[in-house]
Amino acid sequence: MGGLYLSPDGPFALGLWAMIALFVLQHLLPWDTALERRVAWAPDAVEIVLYAGVGAVLVLAALARGISDSGVPVGVIAVFASVLLARALFELGILYGGADAKALMVAGLLVPLFPHPLWTPTANAGTLLTIYPFAHSLLMDAALFSLVVPVALLVKNLRAGDFVFPRAFTGFMIDVEELPDRFVWLKDPTFERVLGEDEEEPETSEDDRRLRERQRDELRSRGVRRVWVTPQIPFLVLLTAGAVGAVLAGNVIFDILALL
Repeated sequence: MGGLYLSPDGPFALGLWAMIALFVLQHLLPWDTALERRVAWAPDAVEIVLYAGVGAVLVLAALARGISDSGVPVGVIAVFASVLLARALFELGILYGGADAKALMVAGLLVPLFPHPLWTPTANAGTLLTIYPFAHSLLMDAALFSLVVPVALLVKNLRAGDFVFPRAFTGFMIDVEELPDRFVWLKDPTFERVLGEDEEEPETSEDDRRLRERQRDELRSRGVRRVWVTPQIPFLVLLTAGAVGAVLAGNVIFDILALL
C-alpha cells in the first residue's frame, strides 16, 4: 500500500493510475498560456471540467468496482486528494507561489501513501497512515516545523536586545546598509516598496535585490539607520523539512495526538 506505485493490479487500476498521473502532470505544462491569449476565460473553464471529470470518474469507478488494488486503488484517491488540497491552498492564498502547490501535487503523485515510516509510529497513527495521503502528512509536518521560525527569531531578538512584541516573533532588525545583501522583506518603516508607476512587482532575485537597493537609498536619504525586516524563507524549504519528517516519523501531529 505504501511507497511508489509502479505495478497496480489489473488494467482497470492501471488506467486510473495513468489518468491521475496525467492529471497531475498537466499542472506542470504551460498549455493555458496560449489558450488564454485566444479566450481569456477558457483555461479556467477547461480546468473546472478536468477537476470535475476526474472526480466523477473516480466516484463512478468506486461505485462500480469498489476501492481496492484491482478497482480504485486507495493511492489514486490519495493523489486526487493531494491535488485538491494543494489547489485549494493556492486559491486561498495560503500557498503563495504556484511552485509550492505544484511541488505538493508531485509529491502526492510520487508517494501517494507512506504507512510505514522509518520510526515506528503509535498504533493509532499507524492505522491512519494506511489511508492518509502522504502529501497531507508532509504539509502538516511542514506547518509544525514552521513554528521553529518564530521561536528562533524571538531568541535572536532577545540576544540582540531588540525585543518588541509582537514583531519579535516575525522579524528582526538590521542596518539599512545591509538591505541589498539580505534575503528579507522590509517591514518598518511602513512602506514596503519603492517602485515607479510604470514598474511591476519583482519577479526574480535580481529584481528583488534592485528593489532593496532603492529602499536602502530612500531610507538613507531619510536618515534612517536601522529597520525591521522579515526573512524570506521559501516554503519549499519547509516542505522539504516536512518530507523528511514524514519519511522518518509519518505524521508528527498524529503521533503527538495519539500519545495524549
